[in-house]
Amino acid sequence: MRLFRLVKILSIASRYGLDEMILEHEPSGRLAALSRLFHFWRRFDSPPAVRLRLALESLGPIFVKFGQVLSTRRDLLPADLADELAKLQDRVPPFSSELALAQIAKAYGRPADEVFAAFDAVPVASASIAQVHFARLRPEDGGHEVAVKVLRPEMHGVIANDLALLDTFAGLLEKAWSDGKRLKPREVVAEFAKYLYDELDLMREAANCSQLRRNFSGSRLLRVPEVYWDKCTTTVMVMERMRGIPISQTDALLAAGVDLPALSRAGVEIFFTQVFRDGFFHADMHPGNIFIATDAAHHGSYIALDFGIVGTLTDSDKNYLAQNFLAFFQRDYKRVATAHIEAGWAPPDTRADEFEAAVRAVCEPIFDRPLHEISFGRVLLRLFQTSRRFNVEIQPQLVMLQKTLLNIEGLGRQLDPNLDLWKTAKPFLERWMSEQVGRRAFQLGLRQEASYWARTLPQLPRLLHQTLTQQSKTADLSPLLVELLRRQRLQANWLAVIAVVLAALLVGQYL
Repeated sequence: MRLFRLVKILSIASRYGLDEMILEHEPSGRLAALSRLFHFWRRFDSPPAVRLRLALESLGPIFVKFGQVLSTRRDLLPADLADELAKLQDRVPPFSSELALAQIAKAYGRPADEVFAAFDAVPVASASIAQVHFARLRPEDGGHEVAVKVLRPEMHGVIANDLALLDTFAGLLEKAWSDGKRLKPREVVAEFAKYLYDELDLMREAANCSQLRRNFSGSRLLRVPEVYWDKCTTTVMVMERMRGIPISQTDALLAAGVDLPALSRAGVEIFFTQVFRDGFFHADMHPGNIFIATDAAHHGSYIALDFGIVGTLTDSDKNYLAQNFLAFFQRDYKRVATAHIEAGWAPPDTRADEFEAAVRAVCEPIFDRPLHEISFGRVLLRLFQTSRRFNVEIQPQLVMLQKTLLNIEGLGRQLDPNLDLWKTAKPFLERWMSEQVGRRAFQLGLRQEASYWARTLPQLPRLLHQTLTQQSKTADLSPLLVELLRRQRLQANWLAVIAVVLAALLVGQYL
């Protein structure tokens, strides 16, 4: 099986000239010349980036998915290659209804007609990993209309074989291509494997969906389907059926009375809320995964679908991003440089003045252009590329963020060509930063730590007593320390009372 797959891959690679694309970067040049000699009849009219995209499409859904993930690594790839790979779409034919029903029967231990009151055997959407069917729950389960996501059968074996081949090719690429080590192809394959195996577990996707729904509970901006946990397994996910218009159908949105400029601004706010408030964001926000509600109760709200890929950020990540964005707004390039060094992503011996000059060369020219013509995502990309010159290691979660930001910006300007993402984002970032420093940050910190102090303060006298007693057994104490120990024992009860009162005040004021 693997040998047959390898032969097919080599055949497609030869058809699209991928061997020449790789070998032309081999330092000696001899292998490239040998390849041209054996393939003297080949002539290509398309650029190399286009041929690579076509080859991945011919190789099937796993390689298409790999190309999609690879397109997010704009910190490593040439711009033309990343742009071309970003065009890859999951145009995957659905698998048969019989297989879908068999998957459901296997997951539940009973046939679909015993699990659902109605089940549409014709899928409404199909991708490389799974496909979606509409259904209705039985009356005893609430009778709700649902969307049922079913994993493609035998995916683990297919993926294991293709990943093994990808890893082999990546190893060869590192040796044959002059830029192979810098591009780290084996690390990219390993990163792809992690995301791919995560997507194979639909319970994980259900958990992502549930978390995002909880984060936006009561929000008028974003709707997330409810997960029906008692019907979810690792191979089948059941969620609320959502109705709306795909965000790419702007004519239909206008006909439904949706305010497109307001919609584009709402998309920016949703993104920055996910990133800076929650540190948990939907990282696959292409047009196929975003609908707009047009019913009276939720008119103009975003609807998020497909939660297989999410990104997470630590407080350190969020602080780094906010400082960089705000410093950029203010043309404070020195702060951009020092933020990288302070975050530990640039070596400690990096000269801040040289880094500052490089950042200025990237950023300053764009301020001569109208703000609505500036691509926020591409500026971030260029900052990443500049950072690489100074041996800054860009974290994977930030690369995913940058890719998502490009998606959001593209969607926003599709809805409103004059979208000023800077103007929309700046107040949000300034508000978020004000919550991280100063009085508001202090109050928030106390509120978050109140429960911890309520538990800890009453224990301090006992802990101090135990520490001093232990020291008195293991070492000679000075007369002053002995006296302190004696007084501590006498005052322990009073300290406990004071600690409880302080804890109560904290809890009462900040909870």
